Amino acid sequence: MSYPDPRDPRDPRTAHYEPGYDPNAQAYSQMNPYPGDPYQQQPPPTRSPQRHGPDINPTMFVGGVVMTGVVTGLAAWLVAWVLRTIVEKINEAGKFGVWNPMARDEIWFGVVGFLCALAAAALWYVLQLVTPSPDQFYRWIVGLLITAAVLVPLLLSAEFSVGIATAIVHLVIGLPILTLIPAMGHKSIRQR
Repeated sequence: MSYPDPRDPRDPRTAHYEPGYDPNAQAYSQMNPYPGDPYQQQPPPTRSPQRHGPDINPTMFVGGVVMTGVVTGLAAWLVAWVLRTIVEKINEAGKFGVWNPMARDEIWFGVVGFLCALAAAALWYVLQLVTPSPDQFYRWIVGLLITAAVLVPLLLSAEFSVGIATAIVHLVIGLPILTLIPAMGHKSIRQR
């Protein structure tokens, strides 16, 4: 059996002969000044897998999105209900004739608001994965869709009152989606 040379500086038992030796330093015993040294085996450095996009807590994100959908749906339902109630009061008076500015039922607008929030959340997440400035693109896309959703009923409705009521409800659907979905997304990103 062969013993290592007691003067070999690579042998950890002879480290106290080296200049700068500090017996209290933990890092000194783990330091390897000679790469590839057969006396000291160090594991190869591990690399963490590359991840694209944000590290999102899925439970928090889905919960925030569902609640945004609930808020959007309730807001759309409430505004449609208020508009219908005002119109019924006006129709009861009979001074302006009988008219119905609501193209759809209140529940229909509530369901559409909820589904639009889910679609917007999917858009926000996809933009986080594939674009360099996702929040800018999200604001532009949703802003343009809200503008179209407000203008199309105004321009294409046979009755102007129907166009105004529908445009108001579409605006109420769009505003929470524009503001709440990015907020829920950013709040659900895990801090590294």
